[in-house]
Amino acid sequence: MKVVGFAGYSGAGKTTLLERLIPALKRHGLRVSVVKHAHHKFDIDHPGKDTWRHRQAGAFEVVVASDQRLAVMREFEVPVELSVHQLLAEVHAAADWVLVEGFRHSDVLKIEVWREPGAGEPSRPVLYPDDPFVTAVATDAPGSLPSPTARPLFDLNDAEAIAKWLIDSGDRFEYNPEHHG
Repeated sequence: MKVVGFAGYSGAGKTTLLERLIPALKRHGLRVSVVKHAHHKFDIDHPGKDTWRHRQAGAFEVVVASDQRLAVMREFEVPVELSVHQLLAEVHAAADWVLVEGFRHSDVLKIEVWREPGAGEPSRPVLYPDDPFVTAVATDAPGSLPSPTARPLFDLNDAEAIAKWLIDSGDRFEYNPEHHG
């Protein structure tokens, strides 16, 4: 499986880019999975539903499935910050590509997503000058990048071009879990 991260600050457009990139990769016949970093109090379950009630009763894991999807919810007894590599180990091996959203400082190859700040918004620092894992930059304003780069630059709204580049550069993104054990 191939793994590429998408890193940037909140509001930069990572989720919107992935929303467009997933179908672009799927049009090439590829199976795509996503690993997303979330804030510590997120929930995908709803109060009163059976699975929520099982978790509230103290179940360590709740696995729920239908004929169309499967979900596993695991409760940690103490707070745990899982690494991107621990989460990648949970992904089904049949994925051709895993897109990682968040994990800004991880050691997976990534595309930095950078949006020019609007009027009155603070400028955010860029990662690419100091992060050797940033392989490309997707931006809405290449001329406004705070630091020059020789890395490939992509229009933030051109998911097709990013998909093509990822596919053409696929060997570079091959994930070997033994290197991250």
